[in-house]
This record gives sequence, C-alpha cells and structure tokens, in this order.
Amino acid sequence: MATVERALDDSDDPIVLAGHSTGCATIAFWAATTRHVARVRLALMVGPSDVDAPSYPAGPIDFQPMPLQRLPFPSRVVASDDDPYVTVPRARAFAAAWGSALTLVAGAGHINAASGHGPWPEGYALVEPSLL
Repeated sequence: MATVERALDDSDDPIVLAGHSTGCATIAFWAATTRHVARVRLALMVGPSDVDAPSYPAGPIDFQPMPLQRLPFPSRVVASDDDPYVTVPRARAFAAAWGSALTLVAGAGHINAASGHGPWPEGYALVEPSLL
C-alpha cells in the first residue's frame, strides 16, 4: 500500500485502479487509509481471492480479514463462476459490501494467464472510456 501511495503522490491525475486476486484486498485496505480517495474514478476488482477461505493459498500474509467496508469510490467486481479462490456467493458478498457493480463470467477460472487469459480487451470494456 505504501508503494501505491508513493506512486500517486507523484501525480495529480485522476486514478483508475485495477486489482487482481489479493490485489483486490489491497485496494480495499488502501481505500480506508489513502488521502487520494477523491481522485479515484473507478476500481476494477478482478478475481478477488477470498483471503478468509481455506482455499486461499499459503504465502501472502496480513490480508485477513477481508475488508468489507463500502468503498468511497465507484467499483466493479469481476468474478468467474469456477474460480478456485472465490465462490460466487462470496464474490456477491464482496460486491455488496464494497458497493460494487458485479460482473460474473462463466468458466473463466481465476481470470489470469493460468486460466488462459492474456491481453484482456473485455476488461478494458468494463471501464468507462472517458476514465482512461
């Protein structure tokens, strides 16, 4: 979070955040502490890992419990119906808690390179062009 904050200190531009997996938890934690919140136009939260679930992989630490406070900026959660790291009900719960729009994708796995995704024009299409 400190790295993100320092990067944003170097610019006054509007912010569009994109987080994947544990990056979604990072954005949720960061939103509660940043002084840059008014500049955020949108957060795209893709394949949020359920950091509280038994399926959460070993390795990343200090991401529990998942922050469930409403985000102070617009956001969209994108989740797959067969993601091994988050169930559809949990993805729905995250979206509801964060005040996010929800996009469910069929059969996309964890929506990463390992599940067959490379460049992802569908992701760009979820961001309002005027925000880019």
